[in-house]
Amino acid sequence: MSPRRNHPHGAHRPAERSQESGVGGAGTEEWQGEEWVVRPIAGAASAKHYRCPGCDQEIPPGVGHVVAWREYDGLDDRRHWHRACWNAKDRRTSKVQRSRNAPRY
Repeated sequence: MSPRRNHPHGAHRPAERSQESGVGGAGTEEWQGEEWVVRPIAGAASAKHYRCPGCDQEIPPGVGHVVAWREYDGLDDRRHWHRACWNAKDRRTSKVQRSRNAPRY
């Protein structure tokens, strides 16, 4: 005998729930008085190395992250951020300071 299912066979997750978690698609956030389009990227979807503007460190391929750009800018102005760096953007200073022993890649 199979275990009982808690959802009807073939049912999918509601769209509202996936939007809340940030996995479903792009959303907008206000930051520094401007509207930013924010889109989460799954780790498997990234195939290139990116540099996070929040910490100035590399985002390797296969790591989930966030892509953000100002609403009125073009797609060429997109920036790839670590999720933690994007969430901490208000607590960061304008100039990132690294220690002497920090890697420079």
